[in-house]
Amino acid sequence: MTMSQVFAALADPTRLDMVIRLSDGDSTVSRLAEPYRMSLQAVYKHLRVLEESGLVTRPPGPQPRAVHLETEAFDLMQAWIERYRRRAEERYTRLDELLKRENEK
Repeated sequence: MTMSQVFAALADPTRLDMVIRLSDGDSTVSRLAEPYRMSLQAVYKHLRVLEESGLVTRPPGPQPRAVHLETEAFDLMQAWIERYRRRAEERYTRLDELLKRENEK
């Protein structure tokens, strides 16, 4: 799982909606497919992208299999976001200090 895969998977509105819906709990593929005007085959293609990104899993075995949202992907995203948020805050703090010194002159 890479951040590029996760963000690319979430960039699609249908996949993002699937992830949002799965945040309420596991779901079968057929139930997950209900609100979309696309074939079940298209839904499976979206799920394959989500699986490859590490956002969801489906246990092996016969149908119906529950699609499960994997929280580890969100932990990875949170760590990535936090790292860049801290960097931005540090830059803004240095800029504030520089502007304060300039105003004191």
